[in-house]
This record gives sequence, C-alpha cells and structure tokens, in this order.
Amino acid sequence: MSKLLIVDDEKEICNLIKKYAEFEGHDVSCAENGIDAVEMCRQQDFDIIIMDVMMPELDGFSAVAMIRKFSDTPVIMLSARGEEYDRIHGFEIGVDDYVVKPFSPRELMLRVSAVLNRSLSKNHDEAEPHHTSSDHDIYTYKTLSVDFTARTVTIDNARIDLSPKEYDLLFYLIKNRDIALTREKLLSEIWGYDFYGVDRTLDTHIKLLRKKLGDYASCIVTLRGVGYRFEEA
Repeated sequence: MSKLLIVDDEKEICNLIKKYAEFEGHDVSCAENGIDAVEMCRQQDFDIIIMDVMMPELDGFSAVAMIRKFSDTPVIMLSARGEEYDRIHGFEIGVDDYVVKPFSPRELMLRVSAVLNRSLSKNHDEAEPHHTSSDHDIYTYKTLSVDFTARTVTIDNARIDLSPKEYDLLFYLIKNRDIALTREKLLSEIWGYDFYGVDRTLDTHIKLLRKKLGDYASCIVTLRGVGYRFEEA
C-alpha cells in the first residue's frame, strides 16, 4: 500500500482524488495548503504527493521547493493553468509530472501508478552493488560524456545538472540514437503512460534538455509529426 498526500484547498477535488486513490488501494492523507503539506512531509514519509499550484498561504511551487530541501518524494502538480512557463518552472524545481485541470481521475491514477513504478525501479537500482569505474557504461561524443551507470553528464569536463526526468530522457535518446522515436513511445518509456490528448510534457523536457546541452542541443533532432531522434551532428 502506497502512502499518498493530496494537497488542494478545494475540498471537492480532494475528496474526488481521495475516492479514486483509496479505490486503487492507496493510504491517503490530505492537506489544505502548502504550509500544512510541508509540515506533514517533515513528520512522515509519503510515496507520492499530488500538489495543487494555486493555494492560500503557500502556493504549490513554493511548497515543492521547500519539500525538495529534505525529501525527494515524487510530486504530481495540478494546475488550472497550462502555460508553458508553469510547466517549465515545475519541472525545474523537481516536479515529476504536471496535470492540467479539469482532469480525468482515471488518468490521474494511471499517472500516479506510473510515477510510483518509476520511483520503485529507481530505488531498486540505487540499492544495487557499487560498480567500479571499469564497469561503467559510458557514451562519449567529442566533449560530451554520459555515464549511464553513475547517472552523470559532463560537457568539457564540467558536470551538467539535470532533473531525474531529463536524465531518463537523454539516456533513452542516446541508447536509441539514430532511431526515430515517436512521441507516444517516449511518453510510454519515460513517463510510463500512454499519450492523453494535448500533453506538452515531452516538448517541455526536450526544450529544457536542449538548453542544458548547449552546443550539443542540435543532437536532439525534431521529427515533425513524429517525435525526436538523437544523432551525432
């Protein structure tokens, strides 16, 4: 049973999500604002957090930023606004997924399951025995070096700080380089769910990833109407 924290000042939305989450077998707690959410996360561990953006006292973005100082619990952000700026800001502070209101409770539960599965897989990988440097799986192209084993990326010997999803996306693109990858395939492999409607999550992560790759941004090629491909420019 997973412990789920719902943070939203609208009781109707909290009750709706709680109903579906408990039906899926989750142990659910609720908070009405960001301050309460941060305090609850200090006092106990949760497996996943569903956080609204617009709340009194402390907004969702600020609450996540505070929680990230002491916890890496996965977060799905809820917002009535779907602007790219909001999505980018959320992903930059460590949000795992972003759902725009109004939303389908069934889809939200699918995304919860996908995020939980990825989190469990990551924890399992981190528990594996330590590898020596000779065991590392490393990709290099000019001054770009990607260590899949250590989950590090360097350019000109300088470490590039990526979010967990950016690591996953870059690693998958590189391991499948020179292959046309559809949007649906990338969403399924990286986020763990099928494509639902107009979802800009992938495009936003590609934009952030290109920005951080600098001179190597052109290695991620947009295939109009299809998806993306990584190739050595």
